[in-house]
Amino acid sequence: MRFKPLLASLPLVLALSVAGCGDDSRDDDQARPGAAGAGDSLYPGLGNGGYQVEHYTLDIAVADVERGELTGLATLEAVATQRLSRFNLDLIGMTVDAVRVDGQLASFSRDGRELIVTPAAALAEGAPFTVEVSYRGTPERYMSLALPEPVGWTLHAGGSYVLSQPDGAATFYPVNDHPRDKASYTFRVTVPKPYQVAANGVLSETADNGDSTTYVFEARDQMASYLATIAIERFEVVTETGPNELPLRSYFPEGIDPGYRVPFANQAKIIELLNDRFGPFPFEIYGSVMVSSSDLPGALETQTLSLFGNDSFYLELPSYGELVVVHETAHQWYGDSVAVTDWRDVWINEGFATYAEWLWLEETQGVAARDEQIAETYAFVAAFPTAAPPGRPASDDLFNYISTYARPGLMLHALRLEIGDDAFFALSRTYATRYAHGNASRDHLFALVEEVSARKLDAFFDAWLYDQIVPPIPQMNLSAATAKASRPLLRDDDARIHRHGRWTTPR
Repeated sequence: MRFKPLLASLPLVLALSVAGCGDDSRDDDQARPGAAGAGDSLYPGLGNGGYQVEHYTLDIAVADVERGELTGLATLEAVATQRLSRFNLDLIGMTVDAVRVDGQLASFSRDGRELIVTPAAALAEGAPFTVEVSYRGTPERYMSLALPEPVGWTLHAGGSYVLSQPDGAATFYPVNDHPRDKASYTFRVTVPKPYQVAANGVLSETADNGDSTTYVFEARDQMASYLATIAIERFEVVTETGPNELPLRSYFPEGIDPGYRVPFANQAKIIELLNDRFGPFPFEIYGSVMVSSSDLPGALETQTLSLFGNDSFYLELPSYGELVVVHETAHQWYGDSVAVTDWRDVWINEGFATYAEWLWLEETQGVAARDEQIAETYAFVAAFPTAAPPGRPASDDLFNYISTYARPGLMLHALRLEIGDDAFFALSRTYATRYAHGNASRDHLFALVEEVSARKLDAFFDAWLYDQIVPPIPQMNLSAATAKASRPLLRDDDARIHRHGRWTTPR
């Protein structure tokens, strides 16, 4: 995810609901409920335990796009990881009409964002099972736990879009909402004419129903729930072919200023560069969707179809917009294909995506331009010593620009200078390919650094991830003291840091 700064110079699922959940031991004394959380260190209530979802089929009909009213049938194909007496799904709001497990009616109850499902019989450990949830309603405006912004299904004047990082997916479908439980998806979305739908994956079918149209998208690769997106609007679709015959498609709002398309002009070349730096593009299709909402001041790396607001870019600075495109494209490797195991490690995703911007500058404008941007970023970070270090992010400020984007990006450049280009790019390619379509953590990254460099760099990572003051980069003559001295106007008492499209006083 990357949000637009205000100053362009700064870097960048018929049953009756029952009150109880049944006797957990009625079928097997060993059956027990699945956990009501995946155990994330920052957001322990997100996700659930006791099962893994293999595939979601989301049948969603939107009767009124402007009001956001929808009816849905979510079908989850899952595998029990323990003997289950009951299990939870995440779902915010909505009215649940029926739940079936393996075709049999199941009882259910609600507790906050938890949809608690008790099947007619306990589920055996290792057994595949299918859950069908019939639901309806208007998705709630939901404020994220991680940042002071609404996430999930969002209405705007031109239609709607979905931006869910990290906890908004449950606003529009029942889900195991944590990156550890990745799954493939089928989206079957029906909208009234003349609206169109853009969603993750490949458009496999378009059905004309007379006054409505059904769009079917297949996202066949494993995907974290927060990366699922559906955009509904009147679009113009642009198609092209990328490296290795990769299909590219982009959706732009009808009648949008042509200047908004300029930052996407080099999409194929960006992928070509990142293929070299990070390994082969990990999915069967890519592209972007821009929505005509000024309430979305940034972008999100929604898998195979990055999401941009029309206020993501400065029309007068297409080169800035191009870096946003680079950033979200890089996330297809780092964040999408390789997902974190815990939200505390989101700095890996954002650090590599930020560094990809500087790789693009290096490729297109040269080393001097790259170094100038790195030096400016370093000075900006050094000016805010109160920002949380990357290794200890604040749960209510997860996407702080300094903590999660800039400083991890700087750390990666310092690492490159420390171990050399050969080892660094062996790292960036091996990490992205070894853990492709799965999950990895900081420990995986650290071990791989040691593997490719034959060096133990515990002190290096400890300083960059946990020291309050940004460490020096001696190879570039950068230190906190000198950087602050070179930017006297950036003082803790009057400067402001970028935080999801807003400027706030740092902590």
